[in-house]
This record gives sequence, structure tokens and C-alpha cells, in this order.
Amino acid sequence: QVQLVESGGGLVQAGGSLRLSCAASGSIISINVMGWYRQAPGKQRELVAGITSDGGTNDANSVKGRFTISRDNAKNTVYLQMNSLKPEDTAVYYCYADTVLSPLVRSFRYWGQGTQVTVSS
Repeated sequence: QVQLVESGGGLVQAGGSLRLSCAASGSIISINVMGWYRQAPGKQRELVAGITSDGGTNDANSVKGRFTISRDNAKNTVYLQMNSLKPEDTAVYYCYADTVLSPLVRSFRYWGQGTQVTVSS
């Protein structure tokens, strides 16, 4: 099994910054893509950012220029640096990891438990 443990959420004023971390552990051979989704109350879960094992990234238009995703492959950890936060960034943030557990099996997506980010105006 694979566990993803998130940290770094909290309450911040508009314009402030937070850094989320998500560490994967377990019987992992490799992780293809890691990233973050978020879900605000009453809204669907949306992709925030993803990063491949070789550092390729994709970001939602709503966070471009403000959020930066990075990754430490040796630690199986993904980070999300969030700057210039806005009240509309308020949501539960979930990390994910497309994880390979066996050479004969395709990767499977595991999810973290979610961490609350609240941005006050």
C-alpha cells in the first residue's frame, strides 16, 4: 500500500503565502506524476498543478504566476508554493501520486487525505 501525507495548510490573509508538502511512502517502485487538486465548498474538484518525474509541469490558468509546483524524487515528495493567495483559493487541497508498485502493473493513482487552505480577505 501507499500512503500520502500532506502538511502545510492553514489560514492566511489575502496576499500571503503558504507551502504545501506531500510525502509518499510504501512499496513504491517509481512515481510518474505527482500533483495537487483542490475542492472548494459546492464546487467540483479541479486540477491545480502536476509535475512529472523529469520535472515537466502543468498549472491551472487560475494559479499561473502565483503557484509553483516542485518535487524531490529521492524523497517521493511534492511541494506547492502558493504566493499572492486570494480568497478564491480557499479550498481543501489534495495531493496525488501516479505510483508504480510492480513492473508488470500500470501506475495507480493514490490520494492524500486533504489539507484545508483558507484565505481571508
